[in-house]
Amino acid sequence: MDELSIAMKAREFIAKCGPLPLPVSVDAYAAQIGGVVKQEALQENEDAWSVRLPNGKYRICVNCDHNSRRQRFSVCHEVAHDVLGIPADHTSPSWSFSRRPSGEIACDVFAAELLLPYKLFKPQVDAADLNFAAISTLADDFDASLIATGSRFATFSRELCAFVLSEGGKVRYCSRSTSLRDARGYVRSGMDLPSDSASARARAGIASSGPEEAEPAQWFEDWERDGALYEDVRHLDCWDQTLTLLWFEDEDLPPPPAERKRWEEERYGLHELDGVLPWPGKSKRRR
Repeated sequence: MDELSIAMKAREFIAKCGPLPLPVSVDAYAAQIGGVVKQEALQENEDAWSVRLPNGKYRICVNCDHNSRRQRFSVCHEVAHDVLGIPADHTSPSWSFSRRPSGEIACDVFAAELLLPYKLFKPQVDAADLNFAAISTLADDFDASLIATGSRFATFSRELCAFVLSEGGKVRYCSRSTSLRDARGYVRSGMDLPSDSASARARAGIASSGPEEAEPAQWFEDWERDGALYEDVRHLDCWDQTLTLLWFEDEDLPPPPAERKRWEEERYGLHELDGVLPWPGKSKRRR
């Protein structure tokens, strides 16, 4: 099942739950499948577990030692297991993206859609500045983690931006806006953080003072376009994870050289005509 199919199933499920407050009620999601949420003392790296009881109730137990945002995501993740019919596979730690089984990643995608519903989240992304401060504010408003919020922020942005999750100094995941995908902005999974980037310095313990200019060719594979790229970063020491927001200051990138354009068309093919007009917008200047 691909991410789009999972997201559509999540949106169908949200519609059944009726109007949603902000932040959304994860208890309402659990109740929709006959679930009851309990807090229990679990193993340190165990987020939650769930089971369908003989009486038909769906029992969800979350780790009482985890913070509320992690518990909220865990509840949505366990709801996903039931709705998607995916058996749990908790053989690897939930915080380690590089070792997550595909079924667990699918449930994470579903959970993120529940916590940050498209209809509530997208309008706020459109109105936000491009920087980590905006992501932090949205994370507070939706009572969600920086990782989940940052990933969906980039996915739904009208601008040319990407959210990169690195673990142990290596890129493990990247979400990109539609416009950046169309521009062939690709961050290779498994690559090392650029050695002189703000992200690498943050991982080394050098605090970032805010967004700073970055070198596009260091981040994007086979990149041959001009344009001012900016980078904002947060580092999570406890898991050695680096969260990077990348964006181009100008709304429209200069076209690639003619030779490059021909190479792209031969390799990727022409962009499909989908009937969707581009959204108008304004440049997101660094703040």
